[in-house]
Amino acid sequence: MSTLLTVSEDQLVAELWARDVRFILGVPSGLPPALTPVDLIAALAKSREARLQLSLIPLFLRHPEFAKEAKKADKLLLQKTSQFVLRFYYTAAVFLQRKYQQQLSRLLGKQPELTDLFSNALGVHNENNPGLALRQLAKQHQVLSGQFVNWLGTYEHAADVWLKQMELQKA
Repeated sequence: MSTLLTVSEDQLVAELWARDVRFILGVPSGLPPALTPVDLIAALAKSREARLQLSLIPLFLRHPEFAKEAKKADKLLLQKTSQFVLRFYYTAAVFLQRKYQQQLSRLLGKQPELTDLFSNALGVHNENNPGLALRQLAKQHQVLSGQFVNWLGTYEHAADVWLKQMELQKA
């Protein structure tokens, strides 16, 4: 496992497609994944491309079993900015999974629940209401990043685009 691994944008998209995460336009290569889940998660978090970073949300929604790998990747990420990307998008996926639980179950069957790994470290209360938790997370994302982006809309966009793609695949 190497966190110094350099992976191109096209390779990352191919890795996502190989794992049935069709969030970013690409072409299926028909090849199995080449990266370990830890390497993929770390590479996405370190990417300079916002769309690749954002693909962490659908990756975790599609593969909640990658929670252990998210924790490992977090420990390997040396830059705080990459850690923030992983922590905020993973935590968004936790709350989005709860919010869209019925739709996800219909599309994917019963899946494990994402373990909340980072909300305490981010200063967000793990609420029973996922909508409220997402709003708190988005506000904290603004504060800690210093970027007054519509983070709530960003999280919802990632889930919405991916869920629509999953619906099309199932049809």
